[in-house]
Amino acid sequence: MNMVELTRLKKSYGSINALRDLELKVPQGCLYGLLGPNGAGKTSTLRVITTLLAPDSGNVTIAGINALKEPHLVRNLLGYVAQEVALDKILTGRELLQLQGNLYHLKADKCSQRIDLMIAKLDMSSWIDRRCGTYSGGMKRRLDLAAGLLHQPRLLVLDEPTVGLDFESRSTIWDLLRELRTLGTTILLSSHYLEEVEMLADHLAIIDNGQVIAEGTPKQLKNQLGGDRVTLRVREFSDEIESEMVGNLLESLDVVNQVVINKSQGFSLNLVVNSEDALPLIRAKLNKAELPIFSISQSQASLDDVYLQATGRTLMDAELAVVGKRDPKLESKQAMR
Repeated sequence: MNMVELTRLKKSYGSINALRDLELKVPQGCLYGLLGPNGAGKTSTLRVITTLLAPDSGNVTIAGINALKEPHLVRNLLGYVAQEVALDKILTGRELLQLQGNLYHLKADKCSQRIDLMIAKLDMSSWIDRRCGTYSGGMKRRLDLAAGLLHQPRLLVLDEPTVGLDFESRSTIWDLLRELRTLGTTILLSSHYLEEVEMLADHLAIIDNGQVIAEGTPKQLKNQLGGDRVTLRVREFSDEIESEMVGNLLESLDVVNQVVINKSQGFSLNLVVNSEDALPLIRAKLNKAELPIFSISQSQASLDDVYLQATGRTLMDAELAVVGKRDPKLESKQAMR
């Protein structure tokens, strides 16, 4: 059974199409990663799933429940940790967790047990009785996660939960997420950290421009590339015509499965190769054609290579491309409706 099913989901903010017929299925009991740059549509997708944002069209099913028709039933199943942490500065961490328990109508003894458990799991005992206004970013994120888990949700939705955190805080959160998955909690984790998704996720979907462009296990997606990655520059600054010419030349080699021109990186070439001995053959081919080599390297395939193959740019390039395109005020105003 799927915990989450999204069908032909659309959402626009004014002239910006955030979601474009997005399709997604999250199996029950897995840790599912949503990978993509800021502005790709990840947060809009999570807000729709958590009933905080109504889509323009499409269907949303959570644990077999129509979330658009019965959002109150869905909310009882959910724990949500938003990208932006918003805590009352006056309350202590313990008081905030108590308030969260009251909102979910937890019995007093059950609430107390859950609070003590979360404090221990997230190593918060030394500061939990201080006011939230004195907390560091890592402390706030741990407390926010504890609040989302207090009522033992069947589905935990996390939007960039470790952005800006120190290694210790990230490691603590990762360990807890692994434990929750083992206990059967379905976790939907949005991130643009490649290593985080690759380390934690059983399954993942790569989102770009409001659509799912690839999905599967990390291993499946990397295996689909069919080999290692070779990054090549014939000059420090090439043009598109020269890069296309070099790409066409190298595609004739049996060891080269695919050539992608990374236009945002000075028209560098990214090759998918099927042999560990590809570099000498590529060098020989370019030498024979009297073409220079500015730089060349070979590495094992990564999730960034999967993204590059699907879009023609790396995740970092995509991050830079979306800066300034969105209007946060407009998106916030739309979400409140």
